[in-house]
Amino acid sequence: MKQFDIPEFYRSPIIGQVKQIRKETDPRKQDFSPFGLDFGSVQVFVPRHFGFCYGVENAVEIAYRTVEENPDKRVFLLSEMIHNPLVNDDLQSRGIRFIMNTSGEQLIPWEEITAEDIVLIPAFGTTIEIEERLKKMGIETEKYDTTCPFVEKVWKTSAKLGQKDYTVIIHGKANHEETRATFSHSKSEAPAIIIQNMEEAQKLVGVIKGEVSPQEFYTLFASRFSENFDPSRDLQKVGVVNQTTMLASETQDIADYFRQTMVDKYGKDQVKQHFADTRDTLCYATNDNQRATYGLLEQDADLAIVIGGYNSSNTTHLAELCEEKLPTYFINSERKIESKHTIQHFNFHTKQEQTTSPFIPDKEKVRLLVTAGASCPDSLVDKVIQHLVSLFEHTKPIEEVMKEALA
Repeated sequence: MKQFDIPEFYRSPIIGQVKQIRKETDPRKQDFSPFGLDFGSVQVFVPRHFGFCYGVENAVEIAYRTVEENPDKRVFLLSEMIHNPLVNDDLQSRGIRFIMNTSGEQLIPWEEITAEDIVLIPAFGTTIEIEERLKKMGIETEKYDTTCPFVEKVWKTSAKLGQKDYTVIIHGKANHEETRATFSHSKSEAPAIIIQNMEEAQKLVGVIKGEVSPQEFYTLFASRFSENFDPSRDLQKVGVVNQTTMLASETQDIADYFRQTMVDKYGKDQVKQHFADTRDTLCYATNDNQRATYGLLEQDADLAIVIGGYNSSNTTHLAELCEEKLPTYFINSERKIESKHTIQHFNFHTKQEQTTSPFIPDKEKVRLLVTAGASCPDSLVDKVIQHLVSLFEHTKPIEEVMKEALA
């Protein structure tokens, strides 16, 4: 896989060594067991996969190179490059300005942007409407487009569905930048609709079965279906794609549910005419990170720390998986760990930060699980681990621990 030139301060000698060893000993990614670092009074386990993915590293490399190569030009980002505050804050400190926020609300009027400016398209991609606006303004987009190739793959899958007269059902969060972009690209090729979870899938199946009226459909899915969408016509043939950072198991369950619905309605012999088996359109990193988290959770531990931006979908899903098994604390910085007793963490259910004290159990040897989302730099994971270890007494130096772990 291509190696990217990202700033050195995002890398970590500790995490980098761990990842390199795992890559050398398991090049085919068959072993999803965690990696342990034993500091004595505390033991830390990290998963087989976590942190920056291909799409993120590609976007980060382009962004920093663009700033470096264009010192005399104004550089803008359509919105956050990725969902990580450390990365976005650093880009802003280098002069990059965001045109919109993550919800698509305008921060800088289009009238202030000129053809002489550079506009970066973030890793999530953008809508066809915004692409066309930029081109009309005379702004070059291809050179500064950091859209993740796995997102573009979803768009291509949607286009193929449209060519075969299928409606595109998008499993994603309607207000997420990536889903907004995927919806825009999908509806240009086919009827399209966004659903967020199994509950909404069940409501849509109610429409297919005639248990929910078209009028109810338009109310339930307001602003989440393409123009002129006719539920009696456009739900006879469907295919499922997804926001690339959703839970793989949930997407699969939703796809299976729609397939079974078509079997029930049209018969097993006719199912291929009514349901397109698109398979999972999650990116490899999301799949690997989620599988690695399941492997991590097989380890006996006292609690889990999940690191990433609070608006990061893939990180939220990692926290969701961990929360099912043990106490889990979702943080975006080592600074959220105030002491061995107190931690500020994000509750993704309420969308609010909260304080928990105590959060580390009082026992002779504590076992911690630590993981991070695909937009989290290794250096931040390193800082969190070292800060956690510093809270304990009689711990072994990191050099000694790494030497033992890598022996």
